[in-house]
Amino acid sequence: MAGLSSRSAVAIHALAMLAHRRGGSLTSAEIADSLDSNPVLVRRILGRLRDAHLVRSTEGRGGGWSLARNPRDITLYDAYAAVEGGRIFSRHTRPPSGACEVGRNIGDLLDAEFQNAERALEQQLGRTTIAGLLQRILAYDSEAKDH
Repeated sequence: MAGLSSRSAVAIHALAMLAHRRGGSLTSAEIADSLDSNPVLVRRILGRLRDAHLVRSTEGRGGGWSLARNPRDITLYDAYAAVEGGRIFSRHTRPPSGACEVGRNIGDLLDAEFQNAERALEQQLGRTTIAGLLQRILAYDSEAKDH
């Protein structure tokens, strides 16, 4: 079963790093280092986050990326919505047979189930802010160092 792309994870990672910077900026290369990824991929994701007004960029020497909003006001759903396109679930690629009782009726029923699942995902991701996630990340790191 195919899942979401990694764009959401990259976007949330970048937002958490920027929140940790507390008003400072980071370059796409610095963020890419933390992700062990390519700066070009990171810039693409940051561009989508900028289009959604979650981050801003500053050109030139000393420039980089910074949060455009308070991390308490950015949810995981905001990041998801900025970088993931379209619906998560979709119908069959080709219409099933109308001669079959299942094929005739499954589409509308699946649509309802898929919409409910997508709504649940939106609600869950909307409950967690970048600030809250960062707080948990730092607590987790602190606990790991204690053991």
